Amino acid sequence: MAIIITDECINCGACEPECPNTAIYEGADDWRYKDGTSLEGAVVLTNGNEVDADEAQEPISDEVYYIVPDKCTECKGFHDEPQCAAVCPVDCCVPDEDVVETEDELLAKQRFMHPDG
Repeated sequence: MAIIITDECINCGACEPECPNTAIYEGADDWRYKDGTSLEGAVVLTNGNEVDADEAQEPISDEVYYIVPDKCTECKGFHDEPQCAAVCPVDCCVPDEDVVETEDELLAKQRFMHPDG
């Protein structure tokens, strides 16, 4: 499952540089699938959705840092635990019960976004 940042976030920004998928953005900032990945142009995501990796997407939150579920792999393929949760001083990076994925699905997503390792 993906990780979410709860509204208890204090906007310290400690989590953002720790994400190997660039899935964490400051509140109100647009995001792109291509940010921090190998994705470019028209792509079909592992969930079957077709997207333009270069196109700016609407922020998920206007108030606190947020994690893009389509880009979050819980750091699988990079680290033993989600790095955002490991560095969060207020423990507001928690599993998203609405986005449940298996370890195999998370690893497939990681390989899709980073095919060169």
